[in-house]
Amino acid sequence: MYKPNNTRRFPTDHFINRELSLLEFQRRVLAQAADETVPLLERLRFLCIVSSNLDEFFEIRVSGVKEQIRLATHGAGNDGLSPTELLARISTEVHKLIAQQYALLNDEILPALHAEGVVFLRRSVWTEAQHAWIARYFHDEVMPVLTPIGLDPAHPFPRVLNKSLNFAVELEGRDAFGRDSGAAIVQAPRALPRVIRLPREVCDAEYSFVFLSSILHAHVGELFSGMNVLGCYQFRVTRNSDLFVDEEEVKDLRATLKGELQQRHYGDAVRLEVADNCSEDMADFLLQHFRLERADLYRTPGIVNLVRLMQVPDWVERPDLKYPPFQPGLPKALDKRREIFAAIRSQDILLHHPFQSFGPVIDLLRAAADDTEVVAIKMTVYRTGTDSVLMEHLVRAAQKGKEVTVVLELMARFDEEANISWANRLEEVGVHVVYGVFGYKTHAKLLMLVRREDGGLRRYVHLGTGNYHPRTTRFYTDFGLLTCNEAIGEDVAEVFKQLTGLGTASALRHLWQAPFSLQPKVVEAIQREAEIARNGGKARIIAKMNALLEPETIEALYTASQAGVEVDLIIRGPCALRPGVPGLSDNIRVRSVIGRFLEHHRIFHFHADGEEVIYLSSADWMDRNFFRRIEIAFPVLDPRLKRRVMKEGLRPYLGDNCQAWDMLSDGSYRRKTPRGTRRAAQLILLAELGNAG
Repeated sequence: MYKPNNTRRFPTDHFINRELSLLEFQRRVLAQAADETVPLLERLRFLCIVSSNLDEFFEIRVSGVKEQIRLATHGAGNDGLSPTELLARISTEVHKLIAQQYALLNDEILPALHAEGVVFLRRSVWTEAQHAWIARYFHDEVMPVLTPIGLDPAHPFPRVLNKSLNFAVELEGRDAFGRDSGAAIVQAPRALPRVIRLPREVCDAEYSFVFLSSILHAHVGELFSGMNVLGCYQFRVTRNSDLFVDEEEVKDLRATLKGELQQRHYGDAVRLEVADNCSEDMADFLLQHFRLERADLYRTPGIVNLVRLMQVPDWVERPDLKYPPFQPGLPKALDKRREIFAAIRSQDILLHHPFQSFGPVIDLLRAAADDTEVVAIKMTVYRTGTDSVLMEHLVRAAQKGKEVTVVLELMARFDEEANISWANRLEEVGVHVVYGVFGYKTHAKLLMLVRREDGGLRRYVHLGTGNYHPRTTRFYTDFGLLTCNEAIGEDVAEVFKQLTGLGTASALRHLWQAPFSLQPKVVEAIQREAEIARNGGKARIIAKMNALLEPETIEALYTASQAGVEVDLIIRGPCALRPGVPGLSDNIRVRSVIGRFLEHHRIFHFHADGEEVIYLSSADWMDRNFFRRIEIAFPVLDPRLKRRVMKEGLRPYLGDNCQAWDMLSDGSYRRKTPRGTRRAAQLILLAELGNAG
């Protein structure tokens, strides 16, 4: 197996820090919430997405930096920043980002929603009728499930669940037992909704909401009879949520993971959020309890968890304040409603989600479950959701006696519980469930059917850049390829053999596979372009992905640029490469496109002296994808489909002047300003491939 040369060091000024680049991505998402051309409820949704992204950023990325500091890992990364320096930079940048986020919420979005009849009522403006309704709601629905805990030697500080809503209460006076600790904690049970819609008869606006935090603030005195409440402050703790499983100690991965998941909610604290009215004494008390520093404290001028607003756009029936609906289209090869196996036999079929339907993949698996000629089904599962029609078809296929094998990744971050549940369900009906190769996440997206035809067996294959998750295919951009190409089918069969059995890796004819050949093949293709350029030929690289971080690949791109290769990179998220640096990366351009849909497909295009090599992949150009995951890049062989990938997956994004951001050499981004005709890649593709309505 190929392994990176970890001892090789490159100049630190060649690289942008990953975590700081991730925060730049959050700024671009926040800009969608500030964009007045975006429908108002969608602006609110983007604001919530930033909070959700920051939660994961602290749970995984910041917790990792803190762990480096704890273990005294003082060595700098490729960018030259030590963990301590990086943590300080993160704190500074996140504080700026949160200030911008709440200013946007309080000064623009909430007032605009109010004008449209979507109102979030503060306690100071509640009417008498609203006070009465809220009081009844508190006594009937909230108070019975609350457990206020006064802090004293017999009542220690309760365990606080990761990202849960809590209240720190400052009190004055003595209770019935003579206690005067002066502080109490009230935890909001997860069963309680965080946002409550008031009935229309007590409101002037069509949609009027109050926060659970406002209700509790209004009635917190009833929880501490006879005592004086000096202050009641929302707080929220974010904890380390990364899972650690020791390869040498594990005997049963599923059982071990179940045990780890129970502890995830109580990992080490990494961030404390408090309402901006929280007293200094209480903030210091909470920081001390959670063993955090001042830089880990984030005061919010509003509710401490904006993620709780994520569902509001779904509750409000105002189509004029949301993106217009659309119906995903179908490729012409499937328009004639002929039997799906015959359609795939006639030609390779390319699906482009969400502009085109994910339905054909579901139809293929449904047909396989019912078709008496299908003898075996093999599939990798990374994320599929708790309620998956695909998994149900696999269950039905097994019940009908077919040989069904699922390579299910138990370590898919934040989907572990759903995947464990599916593992149990699948095994109950006789599916062969395996968990891939320990130490390497199975991130490749593969589905293979074996069918009896013409006296032999034929393989039908689906290869994708995105997950087998029908819901996310509605808002993630991805490509999927349906083919019965014999050589590709043999490669896929070989990969499944590696994942379920034992043995050395065989050479694959078409697929590039991590952790074996993917990174060397990518670097080799880049170097080939550089050699063509040195010899005076036309050389071009266009690549689209979520992240670009792996240093050897970045250095290969720098070398190619210096040789005269024109390089266009479309990187949605973090990018460690510095574009446009004189003498280093003059010929490299990096852009990010942020819009209605989450850009997710990975496309690698090499001019290759006119050969026009195009690969689609599940992998970003990152160390983890190249060396610590099982990934696949698969070629687009049909010239007709190559043209489609260029027309749909690359050119619209290079020409986007509405939702595109150009990366500058210092790691910051500048949004494109339309001049002349407005071109937004996602809108163009919706018009060309989808059915608006």
